[in-house]
Amino acid sequence: MDSRLAIYDLRCVYPSVRRIGYFAVCLLCAVQVGGCSRPQRDISVPAAHGADREGERAKTTDDAASNPPSAIRHPQLAAGFAPAKVSVLPLTELSVPAGTGSGATLTVYVALLDAFGVQIKAPGVLRFELYDYVPRSAEPKGQRIAIWPDIDLTRPADNHKYWRDFLRAYEFAFELQADRTKPCILEVTCISPDGRRLSGEYVLKGAQT
Repeated sequence: MDSRLAIYDLRCVYPSVRRIGYFAVCLLCAVQVGGCSRPQRDISVPAAHGADREGERAKTTDDAASNPPSAIRHPQLAAGFAPAKVSVLPLTELSVPAGTGSGATLTVYVALLDAFGVQIKAPGVLRFELYDYVPRSAEPKGQRIAIWPDIDLTRPADNHKYWRDFLRAYEFAFELQADRTKPCILEVTCISPDGRRLSGEYVLKGAQT
């Protein structure tokens, strides 16, 4: 009788022990899973910060491209690309048109050079004056012979009208009432929009027929 009771008690206790063991195993797994999830939260935070930094860099680059500081804070930096010298090209000449008894045509080629010596296209007002040439003199520019109306190149259409792209220079033609057989000096003055004046001189030979 006692052995039967002992067997019965074991049968009753065994399911309870099995439930407790199962509960303990589940609890252990839950703890392990919870512990593994913590590093994942730590890793995601730097990734978000990295994305924010990339976005800030891209925004900074876009702002710099659309708002260049050199053009806003330092406008004087562009001065190197403005006209710094006036040069009268050797193609310039005095000629007498065929079939005419008097008068001459002065064809002038003018180049505007920047601070780097590059011929450029630029706005401005050009003034042309012709003087007698005084040889063997400290001041070879003598009496003024002629002066023509100023030519305004500040308007784009007029600027392009006189521009010769294959020469990187401007071409002008003027009429002289008297035939010039002696050398003379041509002076070209460029008045820039900011008021600066640049001048260049060129010694012309007598009129060629």
